[in-house]
Amino acid sequence: MGFRSWQASLRKTNSTMKKDDIYLYDWQRILIGEVPGMFYVEIIIRATAIYLLLVITMRLMGRRMASQLSRNEMAAMISMAAAVGVPILDAHRGLLPAYVIGVVVVFTQRIVSYYAAKSQRFEAISQGNISRLIENSVIQMPAMKEARLSRELLFAQLRSSGLTHLGHVKRMYMEANGAFTLIEETEPRPGLSILPEWDTEFIDQQEKVPGKNVCYHCGNPQPEAKAQSDACDKCGYSDWVPAFK
Repeated sequence: MGFRSWQASLRKTNSTMKKDDIYLYDWQRILIGEVPGMFYVEIIIRATAIYLLLVITMRLMGRRMASQLSRNEMAAMISMAAAVGVPILDAHRGLLPAYVIGVVVVFTQRIVSYYAAKSQRFEAISQGNISRLIENSVIQMPAMKEARLSRELLFAQLRSSGLTHLGHVKRMYMEANGAFTLIEETEPRPGLSILPEWDTEFIDQQEKVPGKNVCYHCGNPQPEAKAQSDACDKCGYSDWVPAFK
């Protein structure tokens, strides 16, 4: 039986397959499927061709494709993944469409990268902006809201750097690709604890600053003239807690 005749027979078989034709102990159908052995040789050829396509496209899209990806680069990779998956296993699909999609993805990515390098405004639109999440030990609430980042996730990122309170942080940036950049204070100031509230044993070991409070929500130091019921100048809340050093 020729390959085209087998394809027509397979389509007819699939369209007429009944419920009784499928049972759990049909290991030959489950493991091998309703395909001739020669198709597995074709799979090797298809997989090799797709592998070469991915290597070539990633090489043409630049070195960053092997590092942390931006949103555009992630979209390019997802497009490539969607293009190459089906032709490997589907005998009815040719390899040429995957290569056409690869050319389109590479061309689009290179065009975006070219104009991003030429125009800072276009780069901000296509790649995203940098967000300043913490400034001088105080959380910037508008930037947090814009980045859709929770306070606990920010604290977890800081704890992973070995910090215990916000007084150690001069700047905390969220880069356009989602990575975090931390710049520590040369001389730490009193700040809001970033330890989990349930870890009371460890929190009790930290040294508090007598008479010094900070905002529970953003870490802004409480001015001496403000009472406990007064609202924070930065975030508008009125929850004050002891600062740590």
